[in-house]
Amino acid sequence: MKPGKELLFCALGGSGEIGMNVNLYGADGKWLMVDLGMTFGANEYPGTELVFADLEFIEERKKDLVGVVLTHAHEDHIGAVPYFAQELGVPLYATPFTARLVADKLQEAGLLKEVQLKVIDHLEPFQLGPFSMRYLPLAHSIAEGNALVIETPYGRVFHTGDWKLDDDPLVGVPATAAELTAIGDQGVLALVCDSTNVFNPKSSGSEGAVRAALLDEVGRHHGKRVLVTTFASNVARLQTLGEVAVATKRRLCVAGRSLDRIIRTAQASGYLKNLPDLVDFDTAMNLPRGEVLILATGGQGEPRAALSRIAEDTHQIALEAGDVVLFSSRQIPGNEIAIGRIQNRLAGRDITMVTDRQAEIHVSGHPGRPELEAMYDWLRPEILVPVHGELRHMREQARVGRAKGIPKAVVQQNGDLIRLAPGKPGKISEVRAGRLVLDGDILTPADGEAIVMRRRLAANGLVIVVLDGKGRVHVEGIGLPLDEDYDDFTAEAREDVAVALTKLKGGARHDREAISEAARLAARRAAQRWSGKKPQVRVILPEP
Repeated sequence: MKPGKELLFCALGGSGEIGMNVNLYGADGKWLMVDLGMTFGANEYPGTELVFADLEFIEERKKDLVGVVLTHAHEDHIGAVPYFAQELGVPLYATPFTARLVADKLQEAGLLKEVQLKVIDHLEPFQLGPFSMRYLPLAHSIAEGNALVIETPYGRVFHTGDWKLDDDPLVGVPATAAELTAIGDQGVLALVCDSTNVFNPKSSGSEGAVRAALLDEVGRHHGKRVLVTTFASNVARLQTLGEVAVATKRRLCVAGRSLDRIIRTAQASGYLKNLPDLVDFDTAMNLPRGEVLILATGGQGEPRAALSRIAEDTHQIALEAGDVVLFSSRQIPGNEIAIGRIQNRLAGRDITMVTDRQAEIHVSGHPGRPELEAMYDWLRPEILVPVHGELRHMREQARVGRAKGIPKAVVQQNGDLIRLAPGKPGKISEVRAGRLVLDGDILTPADGEAIVMRRRLAANGLVIVVLDGKGRVHVEGIGLPLDEDYDDFTAEAREDVAVALTKLKGGARHDREAISEAARLAARRAAQRWSGKKPQVRVILPEP
């Protein structure tokens, strides 16, 4: 697995899924990592919040790793840095805004002095082993979204990161069509490209259009408190809301630590310089209702975020019937239930809600099909490698690219080792690409015994059988749907276990393993008879 005279690509995360982006390029004996992200826990990992790519493959080869280059500061691209950067032991590279947010993470983890963080301030090219690269600004829903132009001895790679096209981005100056065409004129071996919105037949839309829509929407609600929830990292949207507050003669109040952090970091990086002075919660609540605009976290239904507590009326910010909440964000898949819960609480209090379905108050940060097709026309790559999407997104992007004349497309998933050059591009091997979860303070395999057992317990419950050494059997069921039948179940289960033990013959009567298994099976059969469930059963024996 040591790269030879060739150019290799391997995703450890972010291919076959949306989030948790970790990409590797290999050439001349060296590896380069692009992004080090995470995703958030889901129902299949009970009791966990964060999910990471398993980096075992590259950790075993870290002496050949030349660096980690971060495209932008979204959590699915930088969120794993505090958990793995020290172990990898190589420098991190980022533009200033991203670097400040990464530095904050390292500081919180006590690793700021342990990890080398290099800031690429003027987008100048830099060399890491056989890879020469430069950042190229592209529009996205965060400040300093960047593609990477990676020069290798075997061809040029254009790694898009997350991107969109935006004629009025409000923050930052993305590369122009002429600049992208010039790169295409120089020749592009491979385009490694975001697939998230490939099924969208329309362009993603402009932040400038969102500004106009938010100004109109806030202006309509005279005499009402208006709260806007959006992604904290969307600096352009924060700038827009500051301008909307001024234009509608409202004071701006911010609720949420992640918003405070992004505003502080953005201003330190030269953004949000004209953001109006903020007012605190007490001042906001004492202003006439039509003279305050509240910006709050929690649009994805996060239970501890400001909007959730406001919806439950347990926050210093209070809303009343007739007040307005604008969801200037999209629903991330998997968050529908949590978002619906908050919206139902707001509806129960007769608070008006407006989403991007009623007004153009949000646009995506990812390219729709027309934007993808434009990028293909400008860059004219020899090979298309879709990433950042589920398998259906990536296969669809491959079809779109081939229809636009890209000669070759390679659809890969996490762990597929792809040779891009020389020769015909395609999969040559597979490497380990599992998942880790943060369980309490411990990183553990997502498919490990602890998480698998937790899923089984959640689905089927638990029965505990205690044999006390005096011939008595104790049975307790946890999580079984028995209620008024519980005492009858435990009585029958005790009898079944006792009978099963009397049926043991010869040496099995004194064999702890045989005793335990007989008791386990008898208790499980009883539970299944009474509840229809097949619970986990634990048998506790007296010490020998």
